Amino acid sequence: MTGTLPSRLMSPWVALLRWNKPSGRLILLIPAGWSLWLNPAGPPSLQLILQILIGGLSVSAAGCVANDLWDQRIDREVARTSQRPLARGDLNRVQAFTLLAVLLTLSLLVVISLPGDVRWLCLQLAVLALPPILFYPSAKRWFPFPQAILALCWGFAVLIPWAAATGSLSISLPLLATWGATLCWTFSFDTVYAMADRVDDAKLKLRSSALTLGDSAVRVVRAGYGLTAAGLAMAAAATQAGVIFWIVWAVACIGFWRSTLPLKAKKQQAPSVYANHFARQVQLGSLLLAGVILSRLG
Repeated sequence: MTGTLPSRLMSPWVALLRWNKPSGRLILLIPAGWSLWLNPAGPPSLQLILQILIGGLSVSAAGCVANDLWDQRIDREVARTSQRPLARGDLNRVQAFTLLAVLLTLSLLVVISLPGDVRWLCLQLAVLALPPILFYPSAKRWFPFPQAILALCWGFAVLIPWAAATGSLSISLPLLATWGATLCWTFSFDTVYAMADRVDDAKLKLRSSALTLGDSAVRVVRAGYGLTAAGLAMAAAATQAGVIFWIVWAVACIGFWRSTLPLKAKKQQAPSVYANHFARQVQLGSLLLAGVILSRLG
């Protein structure tokens, strides 16, 4: 019995941070990786990779905690989220706020640890990112496309690593294309994720791009993935990516298209359909990142 006690004590915290669902944590790191390897400064140092890794995981976890604090009452009424720790009462709001403060402090320490010539710019970007990250969970109450706000949050996963690697955010095709690809990708896969909650969201009078787009949702998602592939292609071409990337890119394009085939715009499907789609995006995004890295190293 004593051997199982620690896991029981830790499980609500793990669930609050969503570390029991690692794909959701990994997916935020993918655009950061695109940014680190598509910028003109060259392959990133191991130290910078570790700093972005720690910072990205901290910010992602902070967003999950903030989301559950905003949605504690709503989560109890939604089938997919009813077992979350705050909704169930396994943790209280004081504990959650304390964890949120710790995560944000850790994120700040990561920014402060960056070299002096890039620290101030990255700190400014981190401050700009904080309001949309903290207020995104409320968007479903008042904005028809809350997934667009999440996409904006994820755009900082491109901007901050780019600034950390290059020391500037000078407008360039690779930067704009990578940032735009990230926005389109995030909006698309989170729209599919929102499709799982359409019935509950409609009943609770909440908003999502899945509800707002209605029968057009799947078509818009397909277009978003197409723009994602086009954006990454432009960024890779501008950085003279080698043949390895283009082979991987072609495979990923087919994967994006195939991942949308099981989706039905008018029919509410089993939760596993949407969960599998999300997992597939982690795989495709990681595949594209691997292609970028191998091309850059080659």
